[in-house]
Amino acid sequence: MDITGKYPLLSAIGDPEDLRKLPQAKLGDLVEELRDFMIRSVAASGGHFAAGLGAVELTVALHYIFDTPTDRLVWDVGHQTYPHKALTARRDRLHSIRQRGGLSGFPRRSESRYDTFGVAHAGTAVSAALGMTLAADDRRVVAVVGDGALTAGMALEALSHAGALGADMLVVINDNGMSISPNVGALSRHLRCLRSRAHPATTNGDGRQPTESTERQAAGSVTLFEQLGFAYFGPVGGHDLHALLGALQELRPLRGPRVLHVVTSKGKGYARAEADPVRYHGVTPFDPELGLRPSSGKRGSAAPTYTEVFGDWLCDMAAADRRLMGITPAMREGSGLTRFAKRYPKRYFDTAIAEQHAVTLAAGMACEGLKPVVAIYSTFLQRAYDQLIHDVAIQNLDVLFAIDRGGLVGPDGPTHAGAFDLSYLRCI
Repeated sequence: MDITGKYPLLSAIGDPEDLRKLPQAKLGDLVEELRDFMIRSVAASGGHFAAGLGAVELTVALHYIFDTPTDRLVWDVGHQTYPHKALTARRDRLHSIRQRGGLSGFPRRSESRYDTFGVAHAGTAVSAALGMTLAADDRRVVAVVGDGALTAGMALEALSHAGALGADMLVVINDNGMSISPNVGALSRHLRCLRSRAHPATTNGDGRQPTESTERQAAGSVTLFEQLGFAYFGPVGGHDLHALLGALQELRPLRGPRVLHVVTSKGKGYARAEADPVRYHGVTPFDPELGLRPSSGKRGSAAPTYTEVFGDWLCDMAAADRRLMGITPAMREGSGLTRFAKRYPKRYFDTAIAEQHAVTLAAGMACEGLKPVVAIYSTFLQRAYDQLIHDVAIQNLDVLFAIDRGGLVGPDGPTHAGAFDLSYLRCI
Protein backbone atom coordinates (compact mmCIF):
# COMPACT_ATOMS: atom_id res chain seq x y z
CA MET A 1 0.00 0.00 0.00
CA ASP A 2 1.46 3.37 -1.08
CA ILE A 3 1.03 5.72 1.88
CA THR A 4 3.43 8.46 0.78
CA GLY A 5 0.78 11.02 -0.11
CA LYS A 6 -1.58 10.41 2.79
CA TYR A 7 1.05 9.90 5.49
CA PRO A 8 4.20 11.84 4.47
CA LEU A 9 5.94 11.62 7.85
CA LEU A 10 5.06 8.01 8.57
CA SER A 11 6.07 6.88 5.10
CA ALA A 12 9.57 8.28 5.64
CA ILE A 13 10.16 6.19 8.77
CA GLY A 14 11.68 2.81 8.06
CA ASP A 15 12.80 2.21 11.63
CA PRO A 16 13.26 4.11 14.92
CA GLU A 17 16.56 5.61 13.74
CA ASP A 18 14.54 7.56 11.17
CA LEU A 19 12.06 8.52 13.88
CA ARG A 20 14.81 9.95 16.08
CA LYS A 21 15.97 12.21 13.24
CA LEU A 22 12.65 14.09 13.30
CA PRO A 23 12.48 17.34 15.25
CA GLN A 24 10.22 17.08 18.28
CA ALA A 25 7.92 19.69 16.74
CA LYS A 26 6.98 17.15 14.05
CA LEU A 27 6.13 14.29 16.40
CA GLY A 28 2.57 15.45 17.05
CA ASP A 29 1.82 15.29 13.34
CA LEU A 30 3.43 11.87 13.16
CA VAL A 31 1.20 10.64 15.98
CA GLU A 32 -1.89 11.75 14.06
CA GLU A 33 -0.70 9.99 10.92
CA LEU A 34 0.19 6.81 12.78
CA ARG A 35 -3.13 6.67 14.62
CA ASP A 36 -5.12 7.15 11.40
CA PHE A 37 -2.99 4.52 9.67
CA MET A 38 -3.61 2.09 12.54
CA ILE A 39 -7.38 2.63 12.40
CA ARG A 40 -7.57 1.99 8.67
CA SER A 41 -5.05 -0.84 8.58
CA VAL A 42 -6.53 -2.89 11.43
CA ALA A 43 -10.09 -2.17 10.26
CA ALA A 44 -9.11 -3.73 6.93
CA SER A 45 -7.28 -6.76 8.33
CA GLY A 46 -8.92 -7.31 11.72
CA GLY A 47 -6.97 -7.89 14.91
CA HIS A 48 -6.44 -6.21 18.27
CA PHE A 49 -7.69 -2.69 17.82
CA ALA A 50 -8.40 -0.51 20.87
CA ALA A 51 -5.28 -1.22 22.93
CA GLY A 52 -2.86 -0.11 20.22
CA LEU A 53 -4.75 3.11 19.56
CA GLY A 54 -4.31 4.03 23.20
CA ALA A 55 -0.55 3.49 23.06
CA VAL A 56 0.40 5.53 19.98
CA GLU A 57 1.94 8.51 21.81
CA LEU A 58 3.66 6.23 24.29
CA THR A 59 5.16 4.11 21.51
CA VAL A 60 6.46 7.13 19.62
CA ALA A 61 7.92 8.65 22.80
CA LEU A 62 9.67 5.44 23.89
CA HIS A 63 11.34 4.87 20.54
CA TYR A 64 12.26 8.56 20.29
CA ILE A 65 13.93 8.81 23.71
CA PHE A 66 15.48 5.35 23.97
CA ASP A 67 18.08 3.97 21.58
CA THR A 68 16.15 0.89 20.49
CA PRO A 69 17.04 -1.87 19.83
CA THR A 70 20.28 -1.35 21.79
CA ASP A 71 18.08 -0.20 24.66
CA ARG A 72 15.68 -3.03 25.38
CA LEU A 73 11.95 -2.39 25.15
CA VAL A 74 9.90 -5.27 26.59
CA TRP A 75 6.14 -5.23 26.01
CA ASP A 76 3.69 -7.11 28.20
CA VAL A 77 0.93 -9.13 26.46
CA GLY A 78 1.35 -7.50 23.05
CA HIS A 79 -2.16 -6.23 22.30
CA GLN A 80 -0.76 -2.70 22.35
CA THR A 81 2.19 -3.33 20.01
CA TYR A 82 0.73 -2.73 16.56
CA PRO A 83 2.11 0.88 16.54
CA HIS A 84 5.46 -0.58 17.65
CA LYS A 85 5.41 -2.95 14.69
CA ALA A 86 4.54 -0.09 12.32
CA LEU A 87 7.56 1.94 13.49
CA THR A 88 10.01 -0.98 13.39
CA ALA A 89 10.26 -1.81 9.68
CA ARG A 90 6.98 -3.75 9.50
CA ARG A 91 4.50 -1.05 8.51
CA ASP A 92 4.08 -2.32 4.95
CA ARG A 93 3.27 -5.82 6.24
CA LEU A 94 0.81 -4.78 8.94
CA HIS A 95 -2.10 -5.71 6.66
CA SER A 96 -0.97 -9.36 6.99
CA ILE A 97 -1.20 -9.46 10.77
CA ARG A 98 -2.63 -12.67 12.29
CA GLN A 99 -2.82 -14.29 8.84
CA ARG A 100 -1.01 -17.34 7.53
CA GLY A 101 2.48 -16.29 6.56
CA GLY A 102 1.88 -12.79 7.93
CA LEU A 103 2.95 -10.86 11.00
CA SER A 104 2.28 -12.26 14.44
CA GLY A 105 -0.36 -10.50 16.48
CA PHE A 106 2.16 -10.35 19.33
CA PRO A 107 5.87 -9.52 19.67
CA ARG A 108 8.01 -12.39 18.41
CA ARG A 109 11.81 -12.53 18.66
CA SER A 110 12.19 -14.31 15.32
CA GLU A 111 10.18 -11.59 13.56
CA SER A 112 12.21 -8.50 14.47
CA ARG A 113 15.28 -7.46 16.45
CA TYR A 114 13.02 -4.85 18.02
CA ASP A 115 10.88 -7.60 19.57
CA THR A 116 13.18 -8.31 22.48
CA PHE A 117 10.92 -10.89 24.13
CA GLY A 118 8.09 -13.04 22.78
CA VAL A 119 4.88 -12.43 24.72
CA ALA A 120 1.16 -13.08 24.63
CA HIS A 121 0.23 -14.11 28.18
CA ALA A 122 0.11 -11.26 30.68
CA GLY A 123 2.53 -10.58 33.47
CA THR A 124 5.88 -11.60 31.96
CA ALA A 125 7.47 -8.27 30.99
CA VAL A 126 8.92 -7.22 34.35
CA SER A 127 10.54 -10.64 34.90
CA ALA A 128 12.05 -10.67 31.42
CA ALA A 129 13.21 -7.06 31.70
CA LEU A 130 14.81 -7.78 35.06
CA GLY A 131 16.72 -10.70 33.55
CA MET A 132 17.92 -8.47 30.71
CA THR A 133 18.90 -5.77 33.21
CA LEU A 134 21.04 -8.18 35.18
CA ALA A 135 22.77 -9.23 31.95
CA ALA A 136 23.10 -5.71 30.52
CA ASP A 137 26.30 -3.69 30.23
CA ASP A 138 25.62 -0.15 29.09
CA ARG A 139 22.03 -0.12 27.93
CA ARG A 140 18.64 0.83 29.30
CA VAL A 141 15.86 -1.71 29.83
CA VAL A 142 12.19 -0.69 29.84
CA ALA A 143 9.20 -2.90 30.61
CA VAL A 144 5.87 -1.59 29.33
CA VAL A 145 3.12 -3.12 31.45
CA GLY A 146 -0.62 -2.61 31.22
CA ASP A 147 -2.46 -2.03 34.48
CA GLY A 148 -4.33 -5.27 33.80
CA ALA A 149 -1.06 -7.20 33.55
CA LEU A 150 -0.10 -5.98 37.02
CA THR A 151 -2.88 -8.15 38.43
CA ALA A 152 -0.85 -11.20 37.41
CA GLY A 153 0.98 -12.60 40.42
CA MET A 154 4.14 -13.05 38.36
CA ALA A 155 4.32 -9.29 37.73
CA LEU A 156 4.19 -8.56 41.45
CA GLU A 157 6.79 -11.24 42.16
CA ALA A 158 9.11 -9.59 39.64
CA LEU A 159 8.52 -6.10 41.05
CA SER A 160 9.33 -7.38 44.53
CA HIS A 161 12.55 -9.00 43.30
CA ALA A 162 13.63 -6.00 41.22
CA GLY A 163 13.00 -3.62 44.09
CA ALA A 164 14.98 -5.77 46.49
CA LEU A 165 17.92 -5.93 44.07
CA GLY A 166 17.83 -2.21 43.32
CA ALA A 167 17.77 -3.13 39.64
CA ASP A 168 18.54 -0.37 37.15
CA MET A 169 15.34 -0.60 35.12
CA LEU A 170 12.26 1.40 34.20
CA VAL A 171 8.73 0.02 34.39
CA VAL A 172 6.18 2.03 32.40
CA ILE A 173 2.61 1.35 33.49
CA ASN A 174 0.17 1.92 30.63
CA ASP A 175 -2.91 2.52 32.76
CA ASN A 176 -6.15 2.55 30.78
CA GLY A 177 -8.36 0.94 33.44
CA MET A 178 -8.94 -2.10 31.24
CA SER A 179 -7.81 -5.62 30.58
CA ILE A 180 -10.25 -6.95 27.99
CA SER A 181 -13.03 -6.13 30.44
CA PRO A 182 -12.75 -3.28 32.97
CA ASN A 183 -10.12 -4.06 35.58
CA VAL A 184 -11.08 -5.36 39.01
CA GLY A 185 -9.39 -5.74 42.39
CA ALA A 186 -7.66 -3.72 45.06
CA LEU A 187 -4.62 -2.92 42.88
CA SER A 188 -6.95 -1.37 40.31
CA ARG A 189 -8.40 0.80 43.08
CA HIS A 190 -4.87 1.83 44.10
CA LEU A 191 -4.09 2.95 40.53
CA ARG A 192 -7.36 4.89 40.37
CA CYS A 193 -6.31 6.67 43.55
CA LEU A 194 -2.96 7.54 42.02
CA ARG A 195 -4.67 8.77 38.84
CA SER A 196 -6.69 11.21 40.91
CA ARG A 197 -3.56 12.97 42.18
CA ALA A 198 -2.98 16.33 40.58
CA HIS A 199 0.80 16.70 40.65
CA PRO A 200 3.48 14.43 39.16
CA ALA A 201 6.58 13.43 41.04
CA THR A 202 9.74 15.43 40.37
CA THR A 203 13.47 14.86 40.63
CA ASN A 204 16.07 16.98 42.36
CA GLY A 205 17.89 17.50 39.08
CA ASP A 206 21.12 15.63 39.84
CA GLY A 207 20.15 12.73 37.55
CA ARG A 208 20.14 10.12 40.29
CA GLN A 209 17.62 10.40 43.11
CA PRO A 210 13.94 11.40 43.01
CA THR A 211 12.67 13.88 45.55
CA GLU A 212 9.62 13.24 47.64
CA SER A 213 6.63 13.91 45.42
CA THR A 214 4.21 16.76 46.03
CA GLU A 215 1.24 14.43 46.23
CA ARG A 216 2.94 12.11 48.73
CA GLN A 217 3.75 15.06 50.98
CA ALA A 218 0.11 16.06 50.84
CA ALA A 219 -1.27 12.57 51.31
CA GLY A 220 1.24 11.49 53.95
CA SER A 221 1.59 8.04 52.35
CA VAL A 222 3.69 6.17 49.82
CA THR A 223 2.63 4.19 46.81
CA LEU A 224 2.74 0.42 46.57
CA PHE A 225 5.62 0.73 44.12
CA GLU A 226 7.67 2.82 46.54
CA GLN A 227 7.05 0.25 49.23
CA LEU A 228 8.50 -2.34 46.84
CA GLY A 229 11.63 -0.24 46.35
CA PHE A 230 10.79 1.69 43.17
CA ALA A 231 10.93 5.44 42.68
CA TYR A 232 7.46 6.41 41.48
CA PHE A 233 6.84 9.11 38.87
CA GLY A 234 3.46 10.25 37.65
CA PRO A 235 0.76 10.07 36.77
CA VAL A 236 1.50 11.48 33.32
CA GLY A 237 -1.13 11.99 30.64
CA GLY A 238 -0.47 9.31 28.06
CA HIS A 239 -1.85 11.40 25.20
CA ASP A 240 0.17 14.50 26.13
CA LEU A 241 3.18 13.89 23.92
CA HIS A 242 5.15 16.82 25.34
CA ALA A 243 4.68 15.57 28.90
CA LEU A 244 5.60 12.01 27.92
CA LEU A 245 8.77 13.06 26.15
CA GLY A 246 9.76 15.24 29.09
CA ALA A 247 9.16 12.49 31.64
CA LEU A 248 11.06 9.84 29.67
CA GLN A 249 13.92 12.24 28.94
CA GLU A 250 14.21 12.94 32.66
CA LEU A 251 13.99 9.28 33.66
CA ARG A 252 16.42 7.84 31.12
CA PRO A 253 19.65 8.89 32.87
CA LEU A 254 18.44 8.01 36.36
CA ARG A 255 19.56 4.84 38.11
CA GLY A 256 17.76 2.21 40.12
CA PRO A 257 14.21 0.80 39.95
CA ARG A 258 11.79 3.38 38.53
CA VAL A 259 8.10 3.35 37.72
CA LEU A 260 6.47 5.82 35.33
CA HIS A 261 2.68 5.80 35.60
CA VAL A 262 1.11 6.76 32.26
CA VAL A 263 -2.67 7.24 31.97
CA THR A 264 -4.18 6.44 28.57
CA SER A 265 -7.58 5.81 27.00
CA LYS A 266 -8.13 2.50 25.26
CA GLY A 267 -9.33 3.18 21.71
CA LYS A 268 -8.03 6.76 21.71
CA GLY A 269 -8.79 8.61 18.48
CA TYR A 270 -11.64 6.37 17.32
CA ALA A 271 -14.77 7.50 19.13
CA ARG A 272 -16.63 4.19 18.87
CA ALA A 273 -13.71 2.30 20.42
CA GLU A 274 -13.33 4.87 23.20
CA ALA A 275 -17.03 4.48 24.00
CA ASP A 276 -16.98 0.66 23.88
CA PRO A 277 -13.40 -0.59 24.37
CA VAL A 278 -14.57 -4.10 25.29
CA ARG A 279 -16.27 -4.63 21.94
CA TYR A 280 -13.38 -3.02 20.04
CA HIS A 281 -10.64 -4.93 21.86
CA GLY A 282 -10.37 -7.40 19.00
CA VAL A 283 -12.20 -6.92 15.72
CA THR A 284 -12.93 -8.60 12.44
CA PRO A 285 -12.60 -6.43 9.31
CA PHE A 286 -15.01 -3.49 9.28
CA ASP A 287 -15.63 -0.14 7.61
CA PRO A 288 -14.10 2.53 9.90
CA GLU A 289 -16.66 5.05 8.69
CA LEU A 290 -19.52 2.83 9.90
CA GLY A 291 -17.95 0.93 12.77
CA LEU A 292 -18.75 -2.62 13.80
CA ARG A 293 -22.22 -3.83 13.00
CA PRO A 294 -24.54 -3.37 15.97
CA SER A 295 -25.30 -6.55 17.85
CA SER A 296 -28.94 -7.57 17.70
CA GLY A 297 -28.66 -9.69 20.81
CA LYS A 298 -30.25 -12.57 18.86
CA ARG A 299 -28.55 -15.46 17.18
CA GLY A 300 -31.04 -15.68 14.36
CA SER A 301 -30.44 -18.70 12.17
CA ALA A 302 -26.76 -19.00 13.10
CA ALA A 303 -25.82 -21.95 15.26
CA PRO A 304 -24.74 -20.98 18.78
CA THR A 305 -21.07 -21.23 19.60
CA TYR A 306 -19.83 -23.67 22.23
CA THR A 307 -19.09 -20.66 24.44
CA GLU A 308 -22.69 -19.45 24.15
CA VAL A 309 -24.02 -22.93 24.92
CA PHE A 310 -21.82 -23.05 28.01
CA GLY A 311 -23.03 -19.62 29.16
CA ASP A 312 -26.65 -20.71 28.82
CA TRP A 313 -25.95 -23.96 30.68
CA LEU A 314 -24.21 -22.12 33.51
CA CYS A 315 -27.22 -19.87 34.07
CA ASP A 316 -29.59 -22.83 33.96
CA MET A 317 -27.54 -24.78 36.49
CA ALA A 318 -27.17 -21.75 38.76
CA ALA A 319 -30.95 -21.40 38.84
CA ALA A 320 -31.23 -25.05 39.89
CA ASP A 321 -28.41 -25.07 42.47
CA ARG A 322 -27.57 -22.12 44.72
CA ARG A 323 -24.16 -23.64 45.46
CA LEU A 324 -22.88 -23.07 41.93
CA MET A 325 -20.23 -20.36 41.63
CA GLY A 326 -18.67 -18.97 38.44
CA ILE A 327 -14.98 -18.04 38.34
CA THR A 328 -12.98 -16.43 35.53
CA PRO A 329 -9.42 -15.06 35.37
CA ALA A 330 -10.32 -11.80 33.54
CA MET A 331 -12.08 -13.49 30.59
CA ARG A 332 -15.76 -12.75 31.24
CA GLU A 333 -16.71 -12.16 27.61
CA GLY A 334 -14.37 -14.69 26.06
CA SER A 335 -15.52 -17.51 28.34
CA GLY A 336 -19.24 -16.79 28.06
CA LEU A 337 -19.88 -15.52 31.60
CA THR A 338 -21.39 -12.14 30.73
CA ARG A 339 -25.02 -13.19 31.28
CA PHE A 340 -24.14 -15.16 34.41
CA ALA A 341 -22.28 -12.15 35.86
CA LYS A 342 -25.32 -9.93 35.37
CA ARG A 343 -27.84 -12.45 36.65
CA TYR A 344 -25.83 -13.75 39.63
CA PRO A 345 -23.37 -11.00 40.60
CA LYS A 346 -22.81 -12.36 44.13
CA ARG A 347 -21.90 -15.76 42.72
CA TYR A 348 -19.58 -14.43 40.03
CA PHE A 349 -15.87 -13.97 40.73
CA ASP A 350 -13.41 -12.28 38.37
CA THR A 351 -9.96 -12.89 39.86
CA ALA A 352 -8.26 -10.63 37.30
CA ILE A 353 -5.27 -12.09 35.44
CA ALA A 354 -4.50 -14.58 38.20
CA GLU A 355 -5.01 -18.12 36.99
CA GLN A 356 -3.21 -19.76 39.91
CA HIS A 357 -5.38 -17.92 42.41
CA ALA A 358 -8.54 -18.71 40.43
CA VAL A 359 -7.93 -22.46 40.68
CA THR A 360 -7.05 -22.51 44.37
CA LEU A 361 -9.95 -20.15 45.13
CA ALA A 362 -12.21 -22.77 43.58
CA ALA A 363 -10.53 -25.47 45.68
CA GLY A 364 -11.27 -23.52 48.84
CA MET A 365 -14.90 -23.09 47.83
CA ALA A 366 -15.19 -26.82 47.15
CA CYS A 367 -13.83 -27.59 50.62
CA GLU A 368 -16.90 -25.87 52.06
CA GLY A 369 -19.45 -27.58 49.85
CA LEU A 370 -19.83 -25.03 47.06
CA LYS A 371 -19.83 -26.05 43.39
CA PRO A 372 -17.24 -23.85 41.65
CA VAL A 373 -16.98 -23.71 37.87
CA VAL A 374 -13.68 -22.33 36.58
CA ALA A 375 -14.22 -20.98 33.06
CA ILE A 376 -10.80 -20.66 31.50
CA TYR A 377 -9.01 -20.82 28.16
CA SER A 378 -7.00 -23.99 27.61
CA THR A 379 -3.78 -22.04 27.09
CA PHE A 380 -4.28 -20.06 30.31
CA LEU A 381 -4.97 -23.14 32.42
CA GLN A 382 -1.36 -24.15 31.76
CA ARG A 383 -0.36 -21.34 34.12
CA ALA A 384 -2.17 -23.02 37.02
CA TYR A 385 -0.98 -26.59 36.51
CA ASP A 386 0.60 -26.89 39.96
CA GLN A 387 -2.60 -25.70 41.60
CA LEU A 388 -4.66 -28.09 39.51
CA ILE A 389 -2.52 -31.01 40.68
CA HIS A 390 -1.84 -30.16 44.31
CA ASP A 391 -4.85 -28.09 45.36
CA VAL A 392 -7.63 -29.82 43.41
CA ALA A 393 -6.71 -33.29 42.15
CA ILE A 394 -4.69 -34.64 45.09
CA GLN A 395 -7.47 -33.55 47.45
CA ASN A 396 -10.14 -34.93 45.11
CA LEU A 397 -12.15 -31.70 45.29
CA ASP A 398 -15.31 -31.10 43.30
CA VAL A 399 -14.18 -28.40 40.87
CA LEU A 400 -15.48 -28.22 37.31
CA PHE A 401 -13.12 -26.80 34.68
CA ALA A 402 -14.93 -25.36 31.66
CA ILE A 403 -12.02 -25.21 29.22
CA ASP A 404 -12.54 -22.93 26.23
CA ARG A 405 -10.46 -22.56 23.04
CA GLY A 406 -9.20 -26.13 23.05
CA GLY A 407 -7.27 -27.21 19.97
CA LEU A 408 -5.75 -24.91 17.36
CA VAL A 409 -6.95 -21.31 17.31
CA GLY A 410 -5.45 -19.93 14.11
CA PRO A 411 -5.00 -16.13 14.13
CA ASP A 412 -3.59 -15.77 17.67
CA GLY A 413 -0.85 -18.27 16.91
CA PRO A 414 1.01 -20.79 19.07
CA THR A 415 0.85 -18.82 22.31
CA HIS A 416 -2.94 -19.14 22.38
CA ALA A 417 -3.39 -22.59 20.89
CA GLY A 418 -5.03 -25.06 23.28
CA ALA A 419 -2.96 -27.94 21.95
CA PHE A 420 -1.80 -29.54 25.19
CA ASP A 421 -4.81 -29.85 27.49
CA LEU A 422 -5.67 -33.49 26.71
CA SER A 423 -2.06 -34.50 27.36
CA TYR A 424 -1.45 -32.57 30.55
CA LEU A 425 -4.85 -33.31 32.07
CA ARG A 426 -5.35 -37.01 31.26
CA CYS A 427 -2.22 -37.93 33.22
CA ILE A 428 -3.70 -36.42 36.41
